[in-house]
Amino acid sequence: MGEYSKSLSSYEQSLEIRKIALSPNHPDLAISYNNIGLIYDNMGEYSKALSSYERSLEIRKTALPPNHPDLATSYNHIGIMYTNMGEYSKALLSYERSLEIRKIVLPPNHPDLAASYNNIRIVYNSMGEYSKALSLYERSLEIKKIALTENHLDLAPSYNNIGVVYQNMREYSKALSSYERSLEIKKIALPSNHPVLATSYNNIGMVYGKMGDYSKALSSYERSLEIRKIALSPNHPCLATSYNHIGLIYDNMGEYSKALSSYERSLEIRKIALPPNHPDLAASYNSIALPPNHPDLATSYNNIAIVYKNMGEYSKALSSYERSLEIRKIVLPPNHPDLAASYNNIGIV
Repeated sequence: MGEYSKSLSSYEQSLEIRKIALSPNHPDLAISYNNIGLIYDNMGEYSKALSSYERSLEIRKTALPPNHPDLATSYNHIGIMYTNMGEYSKALLSYERSLEIRKIVLPPNHPDLAASYNNIRIVYNSMGEYSKALSLYERSLEIKKIALTENHLDLAPSYNNIGVVYQNMREYSKALSSYERSLEIKKIALPSNHPVLATSYNNIGMVYGKMGDYSKALSSYERSLEIRKIALSPNHPCLATSYNHIGLIYDNMGEYSKALSSYERSLEIRKIALPPNHPDLAASYNSIALPPNHPDLATSYNNIAIVYKNMGEYSKALSSYERSLEIRKIVLPPNHPDLAASYNNIGIV
């Protein structure tokens, strides 16, 4: 975290110098804003990252030709931020604009094209359109395998993402195989506590959980959390994800007090307030990385409800299920399976 702060300070100093020395729409200013956005992105402060990326894009649209590759990079970064914030329709628009430019200016097997297909696939997957997602992921991987060596680090995200789709399609053995291949590549290329490794351990834990192998799931989730606590800021949304998943395993193992503790730690992180515009908003749902109606908050409420239901506290369970449904109705398409799950859970209670 300290290194990110140092980098941010250096980039901001560079920007101030450039603002004095250069014209307002000089391309070097766009580079500065882009770099500042990257740091905020790595810190999990997605709204600040988005603001910096949008300023970079604004300058590049003025200073560069309409199909310059740097414009594609800006649209891609903006799409990633919208994805992280759960605003999938906006993310899709940005990714498609990035892909449109890259198809014009890049050769057909360029890795950046594969990245564009991959990112669009992520959005389709998040929206529950799994067949579209899988097709794009496989296309992305084939492009990369032509252009890269067998264990190149850039192959790892493709295997990981294919694993995500297979998991959502409930083809767990295929998902596990893809996740393990992704982890294998990452362990060759990266240090042992790199946050990208945490993602692989997390995903492997998810599959073991779906397969009912809770001891292996818990072990994988705890390794993921261990890495994230070292590599990330204390309230990074990925830590919330880890606590949430550990809570789910304890829930399935019948250890409800441990489950509730983990779920509440997850929700606590997701609800930490940004510097507020009004004092009364200090305790609201504004958070470091998640807007008040982010899908991950719905997951937290849903999981807390499951624990209350298992403990026989049905009124508390119903309240949490209804809050989860309320969020999902805002952020998800009307036929998304998570909506059906919410209605089903309320019906059970």
